[in-house]
Parts: sequence; structure tokens; C-alpha cells
Amino acid sequence: MMSIRVLLVDDQSMVRAGLRMLLSDQPDIEVVAEAGNGLEAVAQAGRFHPDVILMDIRMPELDGLEAARRTLGADPSVRVLMLTTFNLDDYVYEALRAGASGFVLKDDPPEQLIAAVRTVAAGEALLSPAVTKHVIQHFTRQRRQPPPASVQTLTERELDVLRLITRGLSNAEIGKELFISDTTVKTHVTRVLQKLDVRDRAQAIVMAYQCSLFDGSDTPPGR
Repeated sequence: MMSIRVLLVDDQSMVRAGLRMLLSDQPDIEVVAEAGNGLEAVAQAGRFHPDVILMDIRMPELDGLEAARRTLGADPSVRVLMLTTFNLDDYVYEALRAGASGFVLKDDPPEQLIAAVRTVAAGEALLSPAVTKHVIQHFTRQRRQPPPASVQTLTERELDVLRLITRGLSNAEIGKELFISDTTVKTHVTRVLQKLDVRDRAQAIVMAYQCSLFDGSDTPPGR
């Protein structure tokens, strides 16, 4: 079994030590490197090519938001999981806009943090209905944009899948809702992301809310 390679980024050494102990105890997770600020994070990501970067948002020299942008610019395949003590709306939204695949609080239960690493490593977005989804809705209403033309290329089934993605459903949950297999769901998700030219589910959700794609009616404009 391939291990999930993780880069820990936090300006507090005690926090990094605690995270390393927690994650290294998991048989499927390997902590490959650490960094104490955003500049170090970018350098370590380039050197060790992690699967997941657990990134603190507030750091000296270069904050987690800009470090995420630079890291993803150099390697779009890496998944960034933002870590903070602050449940601040602006930071959550900007983290997702920067390309992060998820957002967790430092006081989340340990098992929740471990599950978050596995979730984003699997290519799924970690969007807590209690925090992140509410925030995206709030901010994208203020930054409304017209839907991209590529939305018109989606089939009815792909629109169904996108609608359920925006509700935060996993592949298994989408499969149950639409009575299709996990493999078929994955195929549809891949096609949706390709057609919309977004890197992952988190970005698809941001785009859908930013364009008010379903607008509460589950019917995208122009359909």
C-alpha cells in the first residue's frame, strides 16, 4: 500500500511535533518533511513532492495562502489542507480561492484531522457543511460572476453529479442518490472537472457558488 506523503507547515515547532506524532502513527501516512514558514514550505514541497501539505494559514515571511498559490502553481497535483486556529470567513474563502482542497481547525478531534488528510489525498474536497459551505455561499453571493460557457457542455447526468458535489456529497453518496456505481460516479466527476477546467471538487464548488449556478433551484441558468 502506498503511503500518503505529507508536508507539515506551521510556525510553531510544538504544533508540528504534535502533528508529526499523530500522523506518523498511521500506517498509511508518512510525514516526509516540515517547514516553519511559507517560504520554507514552497522549497520543501519542491524538494519532497508531497501528496498533501498540511498548511497553517497565519505564518511569518509568507503566509499559507500565498504559499499555497506558489506551491500549486509549481505542482498542481499536490493537495493543500489549510490548518488554523481561526474560524474566520475571509480566510476560509481565500484558502479555497488559493486552490486549497480543504480546511480544518487545529482544535478539531485528532481522528477528524487524520480523516481530512486521507480525504484530500483521495482527490475529494473537504468542505465541512457547518463551516466552509456556509462561508462559500456567503462570499460568492458578493462576488457573483456569469457561468462559464463550458457549463453548457455538461450533460444532464453530469449536471446532476455537479449539483450533488456542491452539496458536499462523497462519491459513494452520489452513487446512492443517482443509483449508479462508484466507478461511474468517478467517471462523471472526472469529466465534469475536465469540462469546467477546474483542478478538483473544491474548485468546482467554489465556481458553482460564485456563478450562482444552481441558485437554490438546482437548475443552472440557461438550461
